[in-house]
Amino acid sequence: MRRLPRKILLWLARSDRLRERLSSLPFMQRAVRRFMPGDTMDDALGAAVALQVLGIGTIYTKLGEALTELSQAQDVADHYLELLARIKTSELDGEISVKPTQLGLDIDEDACLAHLRTLAAAAEAQGSYLWIDMEDSSYVDRTLDLYQRLRATHPRTGICLQAYLRRTAKDVERLLPVNPAIRLVKGAYDEPEGVAFQHRREVDANYLGIAVTLLREGRTRPLRIGLGTHDAELVRQIASHAGAAGIPKGDFEVQMLYGIRAKEQRALARDGFRVQTLIAYGPAWYRWYMRRLAERPANVLFALRQLLP
Repeated sequence: MRRLPRKILLWLARSDRLRERLSSLPFMQRAVRRFMPGDTMDDALGAAVALQVLGIGTIYTKLGEALTELSQAQDVADHYLELLARIKTSELDGEISVKPTQLGLDIDEDACLAHLRTLAAAAEAQGSYLWIDMEDSSYVDRTLDLYQRLRATHPRTGICLQAYLRRTAKDVERLLPVNPAIRLVKGAYDEPEGVAFQHRREVDANYLGIAVTLLREGRTRPLRIGLGTHDAELVRQIASHAGAAGIPKGDFEVQMLYGIRAKEQRALARDGFRVQTLIAYGPAWYRWYMRRLAERPANVLFALRQLLP
C-alpha cells in the first residue's frame, strides 16, 4: 500500500510544471519549514546554535541540483567557501555536503572535480569535512569515481551510499581500499525493481547488513561511518549488533535531517551516540521536499495539515 503513494510523490518531484505551481502555494511553504529552517545561510547557521548546545553537530547542504551552466557551479562553490568561513567564525561544529550536479558534473566532470578539490582543501584547512551526496542510480559510477580520485589526496571527505540499491554492498567493497567515510541512507529516488529493492523489509535488511559490515571493517581500518536514517529502531538494532561485537557507540554516528525525529535525536545524544543533524536550506527545495514526503507517510499527513487554517 505504501508503494503507490511513494510512486506518485516521486513523479510529482520530477515535474517542472508542478514545481512552478506548487512551490508558490502558502501551504507548501508552511509545510516545508518543518524540514528546513529557512532559505538563507544565516537561517541554517542560526538553527545550528541550539543543536550545538545539545551536543549535536551539523552538516549543511544548499538545495539545488542538475545545473546547466558552469558559471552556476562556480557560484555554488563560492557559496560553500563562504559557508565554511562562516562556520569557523561562528565556532560551530559544522561540515558541508554537496551534490556533484551542483558543481557541474553533467557539464564538465573535470571542472566538477576541481570544485570538489577546492572545497575539500578549504574544509581540511579548518578541521572540517566535505561530504559528497549520492543522486539517482545513473550517477553512481561517476560519483564513486569522483570520490576515489578526491579521497586519494583529501582524506577528510566522505560519500553517501544508498541501501535500497542492489549494487551498494559491492560498492562498499570497491571503496574499502581507500578507507572511506560513508553516510549510509536508505534512498529516496524512483528506481526500477532491477536496480533497487522495492519493499521496506528488503531495504531495511540490506541496510542492516551493510552497516554491520562497515562496523566490523572499522575495527581493522580507519573508517568513518554515518547512519543516515530516521529509523530509530534500526539504529538501535545496529547499535545492539555493535555492542555484542565489542564496538562502542563512539565508533559510528547517527545523521538525521533537521526537523525529523528531533526528540529522538536529542535522546540518542543523551544516550551517548554521536549525532549529526543535516540542515538543508535554499529556495530550490521542491524536488528535495517531495522526496522527503515520499519517505514516510507521517510526512504526508503533516503536509496535509498545513491546508487547515
